[in-house]
Parts: sequence; structure tokens; C-alpha cells
Amino acid sequence: MGSKRVPEVRFKGFSEGWENLTLNSMVKRVKSYSLSRDVETSKNTGFQYIHYGDIHKKVANIIDLKSNLPNIQPGNYELLKTGDLILADASEDYQGIATPAIVYEDLPYKLVAGLHTIALRPESKRVDSLFLYYLINSQVFRKHGYRVGSGMKVFGISATNILKFEYVYPTIVEQTQIGNFFKQLDETIAFQQQELDILKQTKQGFLQKMFPKEGEFLPQIRFSGFSGEWEERNFFDNINSIFDFRGRTPKKLGLDWSKSGYLALSALNVKNGYIDLNVDAYYGDEELYKKWMGDKILKQGQVLFTTEAPMGNVAQVPDNKGYILSQRTIAFEVDDAKITNDFLSILLRSPTVINQLYSMSSGGTAKGVSQKSLSKLKIVVPKSLEEQTQIASFFKQLDETIALHEQELNILKQTKKAFLQKMFV
Repeated sequence: MGSKRVPEVRFKGFSEGWENLTLNSMVKRVKSYSLSRDVETSKNTGFQYIHYGDIHKKVANIIDLKSNLPNIQPGNYELLKTGDLILADASEDYQGIATPAIVYEDLPYKLVAGLHTIALRPESKRVDSLFLYYLINSQVFRKHGYRVGSGMKVFGISATNILKFEYVYPTIVEQTQIGNFFKQLDETIAFQQQELDILKQTKQGFLQKMFPKEGEFLPQIRFSGFSGEWEERNFFDNINSIFDFRGRTPKKLGLDWSKSGYLALSALNVKNGYIDLNVDAYYGDEELYKKWMGDKILKQGQVLFTTEAPMGNVAQVPDNKGYILSQRTIAFEVDDAKITNDFLSILLRSPTVINQLYSMSSGGTAKGVSQKSLSKLKIVVPKSLEEQTQIASFFKQLDETIALHEQELNILKQTKKAFLQKMFV
């Protein structure tokens, strides 16, 4: 009997109501085994398994010929087949409960469901495997998992409770179209992620090759027209002054934060290469700004540096609107006859400088660096401001390309999230 419940977004040509069914009527159980990490082997045995940790880490999600699952010793196991779903029955948070993986194509090895997994075999004439995989990833099922799951530090769910999940299903033809649509969307997201990863790796490669290695004074790669060794300097020889208001708070000034006004820049929102205007935003009014900053004005392009939690994030002041320099962040006023702001922002992210900063930092997990430590920092710099400008410009273009790819990737992920909400009832 069809239901009147239908999704907000639907492919053309489908108008029937969706049929109300329990998951139990759509799938059969496949045996899982309590195989923990100690059964893994580096040898190619022809047997591989899915551990619930691999599902959470996305080592196993859509399992195909490219998947790299661990090898285990051969045994007399009930094996997984193409189209089977494997759900993690334990998670450190409720959002990860019953996270699914799917065996998407025929594999050249024997595959076994391992520790903390629930394996399901969809009835091929009643439910499309990909449709079910994306349904279990949707908020509809997530809410069910949270409702029937249990536990505090570790959240768990039983196969019995998973199989009680009741939902409305379209015809198998419509299911297949929906499943294939999301698979194509996932492939586009994966491709965009791969492009982004390559760009980031490329940037790291250029940072290593366009700055001299430790103890050296010439980079491996250089723009044409420049020659001669770079110059070693004490870091502070390039800095006229440092803006440092660490420890200052509105309460100490007899005032408080406002809902709008001058944005406070701190280690919370100064990220590596950019300022996140949406994270932990605090504002000060005119009175707080003047009392806090005095005659110090943060100017566009000025380099910001986080001194702890996290240590070493570098960004530049985005404009001349005026900002309050807040917790765990300092700003440098450079000697522009010796170094440019743009070059300094890249230099502080180069491998040799980062290694020095970490070696002179203090603290356990949360590393920190003081002004006294920074006074010992040695940097190697091109004497030519023109060469500095070209290097900085190159990395700026690379950063803009990376930012564009990140933006496109986020849009794709948000698009998928929206479709998951609108294409499932």
C-alpha cells in the first residue's frame, strides 16, 4: 500500500506514494566476527576484513577495487558479497552510530565483517543497496540511531534496534536513480578533495624548495634574474616593534565585549593563512577599542602570529577597518627597508622556521613561544625586496587557488547535505 509521504525533491517521471516498511523486511543478516586488530597481517592472504574503526576513519565507506583494507589470516568465515552493507555498532559519539560502508563492486579477495560491525544483505528485488547506504547516512536514520542507541562514553546500537527502523520506500527503479545520483555526487566530492590535497602537497613542496634548507643560503628553486646567497639575520633585526596585548581582557579595563564594533583577533580566529570571521567572534565598542589599542593601529597586510594554542598560525590583517589584538596573538611591525609583510607571512610558514619555532617552544601538548624565544630566531632572507615580493606573490596566488578549491568543496558537501534532507522523507 503506497503512502502519501513523498520527498520534497524527486526525479521526473515518479509520482507514486512511497511504501512504509521496516528494515527487517528488506535485508538479511550476514555473520560478523569479533576480529580485533591483532588478527591483521602484512602478508597478502586473500582474506581482508572490515573493522569498525576503518568505517569511522573512512578507510571503508564505498568499498571498491581502490579500497585498502587490512589483510587477515584465512579462516572458515561467512563472506560478504557485492551490495552488502556493514554498519559500525559502536561509536564515541551518537552521530557516528551505525555509520555504514557498502561493498560496491566485486573484489579480488574474500571479505569478512570484523569487530563491532553489523552486516546486512539487501534483498535485491526490494531495495537498492546504494539507496539504503545513503538512507542510513541521512538524518532520518541518524535520528533513529540516536533514539535507540545507548551508552555514555561509548555509544552502541544492536542489530535488533537497527532492523526496527521503519521508513517509506519508493519503487526499486526510483531507489536506483537516487542511489546513483548520490554516488556521482560523492565521486565529484572525492575528485575535488583529491585536487585540493594535491594543491596543498604542491605548496608544501614549493615551501621546501623555494626556501634554503637549514645551514644553507641558496634555495633549490629560484625566479630568474636573481642570484647570490640569501642573508642570515636575527629575526628581530627585521622588526621595528611588536604589538603584544596578551593577558589583556575587557574586565581588566573595566569594560565588556559588545555585539558589534571592532572585531577581536585572537588564536581562536587567526587560522593558518586566513582569518575566520565566524569562529568565536568578539567585538569591542569605540571606548574599548581606544582603551585597549591606544595609539597602536593594526594596518592592512600586517602579519599576525599565534603564540600558543595553537602556536605558529600566521595570517595578515585583511583591511584597515580597525581590529582589537586579543588573546595569544601578536602582530609585527616590519622594517620595510629589510622585509615585506607578504614575504614575512610566508617565511614564518617555511619548514626551517617552523622547525626552529618548535624546538624553542615550551609546554606539553599545547606548545607556546615567548618573545624571548623569538629573539633567538634566525632567518635567511633574500637581500632583494623585489625577490621577496615575487616569492610572496607566487604563494599568495597558490593560497588563493587552494581557498577557491576549499570553497568549492564546501559547497559540494553542503549540496549533498541539502539533497539528503530533501530527497528522503
